[in-house]
Formats: sequence, structure tokens, C-alpha cells
Amino acid sequence: MKNAYIVDAVRTPRGKGKKRGTLASVHPQDLSAATLKSLAERNNLKPETVEEVVLGCVSQVDDQAACIARYAVMAALWPNAVPGYTVNRFCGSGLQAINNVANHVASGAMDLGVGGGVESMSRVKMGADMGGRDFTVGNPTIADHYHLVPQGISADLIATIHNISREEADRFAESSQKKADNAIKNGYFKNSIVPVKLADGTIVTDEENPRIESDYAFLSGLGAVFKTIGEKELDAIALKQYPEVGKINHIHTLGNSSGIVDGAASVLIANDDGLKKYGLKPRAKILATVATGEEPTIMLTGPVSASQKALKMAGLEAKDIDLWEINEAFASVVLYVKKSLNIPEEKINVNGGSIALGHPLGATGAILTNTVLDELERRQARYGLITLCIGGGMGIATIIERI
Repeated sequence: MKNAYIVDAVRTPRGKGKKRGTLASVHPQDLSAATLKSLAERNNLKPETVEEVVLGCVSQVDDQAACIARYAVMAALWPNAVPGYTVNRFCGSGLQAINNVANHVASGAMDLGVGGGVESMSRVKMGADMGGRDFTVGNPTIADHYHLVPQGISADLIATIHNISREEADRFAESSQKKADNAIKNGYFKNSIVPVKLADGTIVTDEENPRIESDYAFLSGLGAVFKTIGEKELDAIALKQYPEVGKINHIHTLGNSSGIVDGAASVLIANDDGLKKYGLKPRAKILATVATGEEPTIMLTGPVSASQKALKMAGLEAKDIDLWEINEAFASVVLYVKKSLNIPEEKINVNGGSIALGHPLGATGAILTNTVLDELERRQARYGLITLCIGGGMGIATIIERI
């Protein structure tokens, strides 16, 4: 096996996933195309040397249908010879795309590729690919053996089982806002952000989702989103799998859960042959790429098993990791991982996370890779670990080492 290196990583800013969001007028193919163009420009790269473009995207319908990776290549006006394919591992899709390309170049199947992701949640609503269907209905193998609930119920179940309080969740959410605000004010994201030009000539460079006014006093006053539907119907389904719990404590609100946003990211990856052939300089080495499966009712516990597997693969321990990027799908997920792996708080999501900045489903894993790489360089630190919880009961993790 050959080494896999990150040569460069770029992303768009994140716009609110609403009709009036700053990026809502931009087709998702063009969001990804902007990142592809930037990789070529920043690295004096001839696009025809890229042997594959792999993009994560969750809701692959409407504007995100028809293999958006290939169409992003076309929108970037890259040569016809550059192929692309799209992957869907739910919230882990962007990181899975990176991992796929890393494994492609490590195997020697190619020398240079791009992995990334995109999601325009203003144009393609979350769940649009499900067509209003419950995929357990009509399938007795699934319906009779699994007790599936929406992710919010799973997040509340994690909080209940692991004694994570509403106050802990809100305090964590407040810290995410503060850290993101600090990072923005100090320009920590500027190295990676690709400006997006709108049809009217406006240039978008700023993150739209953060709300620094979301302090603890505000957050603690918000209602629990899943309490009513949970107590009416959904809790009973989850408690069939976890009867010992007795009652689910609903702690998650719009303020301590991830924001709905638009965004895209791309990461240029090469092996040693690719570096030499095209005169590229690596920024980091990819040490481990893994995915794991988990019990599907509680669903969101995967970052623990995935991180443990990745650490073992890399020959490292949790204490060796300098910076952790744990996706803030819900506050309880990050707090559960923190407690389970005994991670110091000062190492986790040091520039804020998806609670403040938003979670463009298919792109987030690639965005987190951008974030941790930039911060490793800023701090002159060594190891970073990126991990995300995933619907259906999965986890994904990647470990990189700064060069």
C-alpha cells in the first residue's frame, strides 16, 4: 500500500438552508464546481490530471440528482476525461468520499483524486429523497426486528441513558457559538473558504448560520423539539428496544442541534507518485479511514466505535490526538463521545461546530477535514481525528497527521 496525502482542502461558506439564505440561489452543482476550480487554481493543477472526483451527497433528487459529482465536474468546465461518482453514507457522506479517494490512491489504482461533498438544503429539503415513505413499511425483516425512530429521538435516548442533562447540552451549544464567533473574528477559516459569486455579482464569503446572541439564557428557554411527538408516539417505539430506560428525557432543541445550511467542500488527495509527478506539496498524511455499524434504534453512537477502530489502525490512543472534530449533529452525541473516550474539552471542536455553523449533510465530513487541517497548521499540532454519527446506526472516522 502507498501513502495517501492531503494536498489541499477548500470549502464554501455555509448559508442558511432557507429560500432567503445567502447561497439559496446557487445550484449545488455550482457550489461544488467553485471548490473544484479553487483547488486547481491554488495548486497550479491541470484538471485533466485528476483521475476521479468523489462527492458525498445525501438527498440525491431534484437539483442534486443524476450523479452530482459528474455534473459538478462539468459545471467547473473541467475536461470530459475527468470522471466522478457520488456516495451516500448519510451524514458521513463527505468524509466517506475522502476516505474512498484516500483508499484509491493508497491502493495505487490512481495517483491523484478529489474527495468532498455538497448539500443545498435550501433547494433540496432534508428527506426529499425518501418521497414521504417509511422504508420499514412493507419490509417485515426490518419492521419486525428493528425499532426505528427519527434521529432526534435517538439523540434524546443517548442523553437519557448516559445522564446528559439539558443544561449540559445548552452549555455545550453556547460554547459552540462562542468558539465559532472567535474563529470567524480571528480569520481562522479564511485559508479554506472559497468565495461564491451570485448571479447579481454579490460575493459571499461569510458564514451565515452562527448566532452569538444564542447564550445560555436564550438557549435554556427553547422548547424540546421532540418531546410532544415522542411522548405521543415515538418514545414507545424506542422503548421496545430499551425497556430498561423507562422514560426518555427530551433535551434537544433547535438551539442545541445542528443548523440546516447549504455548503460544499473538496479535498485534493495524492500518493507519493502523484506528488512527484505533478510537483505537489502535501499538507497532511491520512493515517486511518474507517466506518462501523451500531444498533439502529439509538443510531448515533457510532463515533465512539469508529474512533476506537481508527485509533487502533493508526497505532494511537485517544490521548495522542491533538484536535477532535466530532460532528455536532446533536449536543448529546458530542458529550457522549467526550465522556466515553475521556477527551479533554479543550481538544474538541475548538472553532465551533455544526450547532453554530450548520450541517450541510453530504458536505460536513469534508468541511470538518478542512477545519481540523487548518487548525493543526495554525497550532503546529500533529494529529487530528474527524468523526461523525450516521443515520441507520453507523459511525465514520478519519485520522490525519500534519506534515
